[in-house]
This record gives sequence, structure tokens and C-alpha cells, in this order.
Amino acid sequence: MARIVMKFGGTSVADVEKIKNVARRVKSEVDAGNQVAVVVSAMSGKTNELVGWADTISPLYDAREYDVIVSSGEQVTVGLLAMALQSMDVPARSWLGWQIPIKTDGAHAKARIKSIDTTELDKRLDGGEVVCVAGFQGIAPDNRITTLGRGGSDTSAVALAAALRADRCDIYTDVEGVYTTDPRIVPKARKIEKITYEEMLELASLGAKVLQTRSVEMAMNHRVRVQVRSTFSDAEGTLVVDEDEIVEQEVVSGIAYSRDEAKITLVKVADKPGTAATIFGPLAEANINVDMIVQNISENGNSTDMTFTVPRGEFKRALQVIEGNREKIAYQELLSTSDVTKVSIIGVGMRSHVGVARKMFETLSDKGINIQVISTSEIKVSVLIAEEYTELAVRALHTAYGLDAD
Repeated sequence: MARIVMKFGGTSVADVEKIKNVARRVKSEVDAGNQVAVVVSAMSGKTNELVGWADTISPLYDAREYDVIVSSGEQVTVGLLAMALQSMDVPARSWLGWQIPIKTDGAHAKARIKSIDTTELDKRLDGGEVVCVAGFQGIAPDNRITTLGRGGSDTSAVALAAALRADRCDIYTDVEGVYTTDPRIVPKARKIEKITYEEMLELASLGAKVLQTRSVEMAMNHRVRVQVRSTFSDAEGTLVVDEDEIVEQEVVSGIAYSRDEAKITLVKVADKPGTAATIFGPLAEANINVDMIVQNISENGNSTDMTFTVPRGEFKRALQVIEGNREKIAYQELLSTSDVTKVSIIGVGMRSHVGVARKMFETLSDKGINIQVISTSEIKVSVLIAEEYTELAVRALHTAYGLDAD
């Protein structure tokens, strides 16, 4: 007997028929003798609808009431799933975040889980009951409902799996697993059987949409084995596991890309200590995340150019912050564009292989693609290129690193 947490996203529970399909999947695990806890999202599109209603009533809404509204989508889904299971003679009961309770901090609309009391859930699971839990929500120290931010149901599922000491957390979605890159761009992309937490975290943060970044962080911290698989197929999915579980590491496991990038260059800022703090301090105070940073070599020792990227959604705000601090920063010219894409190669095998980055640069050069910015870490290399070359770059790199399916 295994204890499994199954999580189903919005597309998997988009209507009553799909909820019945989810119930059948859950029943098959129960029939196999496993203890099962299920975490569900709201029906596809429902959260957006609820957010729209809140915006219509009050654009400057009270975040505590916002959480009451948007958390209701999961309440409907979890109740319907419990009813569907009961109709199949499977003992099941629905649970909202506050009933368990899933305790969070007080940061409404983006709360973080602090603890989960599994006393009652353990008892129900040991008694053969399926525990159906509403994802995306918890309860604040002042007993108000909180939500975990977009994609929070993945985080709910992994946190619950850790608290319940589950053998595995299965994340069901509309794809069959994690692929070497986006199959819509590269038809020869292949499904990865096993991937490390570190690689999955990089893929998630660099543009892959399969798993939410916070859920991967939590899985890595608590060593929760996660499987990504399809709701609509019986195919085996992708296991996200500790590096020790993978016998032979790929040099490059995947190619990720993100169009959510914008580039800002400050021409001729002072080349002296404190300049970077003068530029990036105000951006940090405005809660604008800065990603890739490049400082050009100073020709005369007096001035230099500083280039960095920000999320495209924060582009205009970043420009306002920089322009508002022009006198303090003392730049000569500001250049900016949002027509860029970040393309990244990821693989823990990079730690023990040389020449990986060189192959990336040569491949892009052979295709006539200019690299504007470069950033690296122990297991990834990212480059910023013109957006028009995104698909060409991803396809070329996928082939260059031998990731194409046979």
C-alpha cells in the first residue's frame, strides 16, 4: 500500500464530465489498494471570472475579501469531486483549507504555507476514505481565508504530500510529462523519464509552464517525489526526483525559453563603487525583479554601460523608476526594448563537462543569431536574443545537444 497525493489542475476539472473522469482515476488508485488524497484547482477559467468580478466591484479591493471570492472556485470543485466519488461507492469527503487547517502567513493573495495539521486527515486515510482538498488556499493567523497566488494548487499538493509523508505526489495536467522543450516549437521534443529537482526548478523559472516554481522548491526542500502526468492518458509521466535517483546524467536535459523579457541599457553611467546600488536599489524598492545584468568594460575608466532585463509586465514601471532617478544615476542615455526572448539550456551534467556553453554560442552564431546578454549558473546558461529568432534558436539548440527524438 502506498500513500499518494493526486493533484488535478483547471483543465482536468473543467466541467462535470471531466470531474467524473478524475473520480474514475482516483478510484483506480483506491482499487489498487492505495491511500489517496486529492487536491483540485477551480474549473478552468473560473478563477479569472472571479477576479474579474472583484475588479469590477472595486479595482482597489481589500485583499482579504479578494481571497474570500477567488477561493470559492476550489470549494465548488472539491465538493463536486467528493460527490462523484461517493456515487462510485468510494468513501470520500471534501476539505477546505481552513478545515484541515492549512496555516499560512497573513500575506493575502500571495500567502505562504507555514504548517499543515494532518491529524484528522491521517485518521480518515487510515480508515479508507479519500481526502479531497481544495487547493490554493489556507487560513491566516487572524482566521481569515488566504490564497497562495496563481499556481498555488501545485504548492498545496506538494505541501500536503510532505505533511502526510506521502510516497509520491502526482501532478495531473494536459500534457504527458516534462519534455526536453516545448513540443509546439520542436515536434521532435521527447518526454523526460526522470529529471532532478534542480533542473526542474530552472526549467520552471525560465519559462516552462508544467510546474509552478514554488511547488518545485517545496518538493526539493522536503524531498517529495513528484510525477507529472496527463489526466487524459494512461502513459507514464515524468518523475521529479533527487539527483541520486538518476544513474547517468544528461549534459543538457532541456531547452527553455521565455518571451516575458524586456531589456534596458543605461549608457555612460559612472564607473565607480555604488553605481550599481544607485540603479538597482530603487527598482528593488519598487518590487521590480531584475534578472540578467551585464556591465560593459570601461574604455576610459570613467564611464560604462549597464544592461539588465526585467519582466515584460514590469517594463513600463521600471522605466518610470529609472527616469525618476535620472539625476541620481546620472546616465547619458536610456535604451530599451521588449522585443527580446531569453533562451536557456539546463542540465546538471554541465557540472562535469566542459565546452557546453561554447557549443551553445557556436550553434547560435551558425544560424546568424546575435547574443545580446549572457548569464550562467552551475547548471544553466541563458542568453538574450531578438524575439524573432526564438523558434529557430530553440530548434537549433535542441538538435545540437542531441535531444531530438529518434
